[in-house]
Amino acid sequence: MTERLKIIFGHLDSASSVSHIPTLATSRAAPNVNSTFRYTLDNPILSHEQRQFYEDNGYLVIRNLVSKEKLDVYREHFGKICRKEVEVPIGLTIMKDVAIARSEFLPGQQAITKLQNFENDEVLFGYCTLPEIVRYVHAFTGKTAKAMHTMLINKPPDPGKKTSRHPMHQDLHYFPFRPADRIVCSWTAMEKVNRENGCLVVLPGSHKGELLQHEYPEWEGGVNKLYHGVRDFDPNAPRVHLPMETGDTVFFHPLLIHGSGMNKTKGFRKSISCHYASGEINFIDVKGSIQDSVEQELIEMSSKILLSKGVDPKFVTMKDIWIFKSRDVFLPEDGGQD
Repeated sequence: MTERLKIIFGHLDSASSVSHIPTLATSRAAPNVNSTFRYTLDNPILSHEQRQFYEDNGYLVIRNLVSKEKLDVYREHFGKICRKEVEVPIGLTIMKDVAIARSEFLPGQQAITKLQNFENDEVLFGYCTLPEIVRYVHAFTGKTAKAMHTMLINKPPDPGKKTSRHPMHQDLHYFPFRPADRIVCSWTAMEKVNRENGCLVVLPGSHKGELLQHEYPEWEGGVNKLYHGVRDFDPNAPRVHLPMETGDTVFFHPLLIHGSGMNKTKGFRKSISCHYASGEINFIDVKGSIQDSVEQELIEMSSKILLSKGVDPKFVTMKDIWIFKSRDVFLPEDGGQD
């Protein structure tokens, strides 16, 4: 059954303004004297100031971390996938905007808003193994890390229905693994990102709370599949928008409440991201918990494929899916092979 599930899960959905943020220039470590850090670990890549900022706010922006040349490789490969010039690897999910799925803003992009689960695409997975990224990741996950969730986001020009927005949410809502404090997302701007084209917006300090109930927001123009939002949070809580330049990267905690506005420009806004977790994480059963609804939706989305392969969806869990999606990552000096 395990081997059959591994094959099947590989095919699931394959068709389908911030000031005083510490930057790379200040990333030399200071001694950790009488500190009680919870969300970061002792690591020479982060300064004391950077660690404290993340502890307090749940995110940290590192400027100019990934070169434009490297990002252009991912951009070009994305275009080839959109134009069907390369074979789509097993497991990669192509997502389209609910309001523009039958239209096309630019030749080849075909209203594609996101590529998910590109763990088996060696070109795009190269982002997850970039030493400049992974060195920071270890300051949150510890000495080992797994790539858990990958995305290349292609936020389209809004078609007038505000569907290019992403509701405020917590990423842990989708994850059946813990502990949350040993999970971190790296999110890199592939081009200039600002409030006009829908930059990220965060609620600083919200990572110190608990996982909240999520549901689809009641938006007039409709909501994209699995774009769940936090049901109850203080709408008056201070929000911080994160304008970024090409190559800037934000690392953030999976409980941080965040989202993005609609893209009011005529161009696409691209970013690439990976959620990492410690190699020592525990996978959990979410049935009957606050995450029960998202598990049911994921399994329902997969039920036809599962049944066609002779697998009863009743015996499949969200945990199974994530176990098979994860992939180890290493720094070059680790000597490991992923």
